[in-house]
Amino acid sequence: MRRRTLLSGIAGGLVAAGATPAFAATRRVLHVRRGGSVQAAVDAVDGPGWTIVVHPGTYREVVAVPADKAELTLRGASRDPRAAVIVFDRANGTPRPEGGTYGTAGSATFTSAAPGLTVRDLTLANDWLRADHPDITGTQAVAAYVTGDRSHFENVRLLAHQDTLFADTTALDAFDRQYYRNCHIEGDVDFVFGRARAVFESCRFHTLRRDVSFTPKGMVFAPSTARANPYGFLALRGRITSGAEDGAYKIARPWVPSYETTAWPSLVVRDTWIGPGIDAAAPYTNMREAYPWQTMRFREYRNSGPGAAVTVPENRPRLTDAEAALHTRRTYLGDWRPDGCP
Repeated sequence: MRRRTLLSGIAGGLVAAGATPAFAATRRVLHVRRGGSVQAAVDAVDGPGWTIVVHPGTYREVVAVPADKAELTLRGASRDPRAAVIVFDRANGTPRPEGGTYGTAGSATFTSAAPGLTVRDLTLANDWLRADHPDITGTQAVAAYVTGDRSHFENVRLLAHQDTLFADTTALDAFDRQYYRNCHIEGDVDFVFGRARAVFESCRFHTLRRDVSFTPKGMVFAPSTARANPYGFLALRGRITSGAEDGAYKIARPWVPSYETTAWPSLVVRDTWIGPGIDAAAPYTNMREAYPWQTMRFREYRNSGPGAAVTVPENRPRLTDAEAALHTRRTYLGDWRPDGCP
């Protein structure tokens, strides 16, 4: 099923038509309803601590939260994240009206640089499709580009194909923290990437079927952690599932950007069920031969499932028990306790 058809089917019939306002404000709360604009609500926020409630519907727009909208909460009115969908369709190589192209970060449907951001119970999607644009070679199409310290996503669906979630930092030397819990993140190529210090707890990472003849067909993670940052991506107590054939995907490859060649990508996957879609014999690969994955900070610990089988030990670097004690939510997030988590 094509992405755009799928998304319109999820939310399009859930909101009754009526003369409800685009958004209404009471007690530092803005309500966005069908026919309204989430970006207009963001623009109306005039200080820290506001909440924007997005009612069921599909909102086809680009949403950007600037750094001065601190401590903002953006949440769906329903606990079902499928009910309220923010979606747009542009890619790295999509031409800008004023000339040039959007680039990877500029392709994002949702962008936030605000510290203390909380997003709950929503779907953020980029439904740009390669097949519809054979003339475009820059096929990265980001659903969410997130920077800013203490960014918290809970019960959020992040949907795209290549480069779904760009978990980044505000500056090359910043160690901004992000926390994702009970989220569904899907894509095909490098669909969780960036240099943030990010914890993914009880999240599902789902690899999509691709109609291509080559393997690997994609990778879940592509961290670009700064060398000075002791922690990069931590995935714990989650699942890696697949809509593709067995062994078609890798867990990760390291991303060392041309603008930050000192990066030392870091990824720990622990206590996670890894399905057969992951190549168990060779779960990691290189992005560039100059930066082999074996020299990166890639580790696993107590994973299960057919994709976690250790058939070639040198291809499955693992933490010792003592090392695993340093790779927890608390060590990664430091003094920040999202929602009072211990």
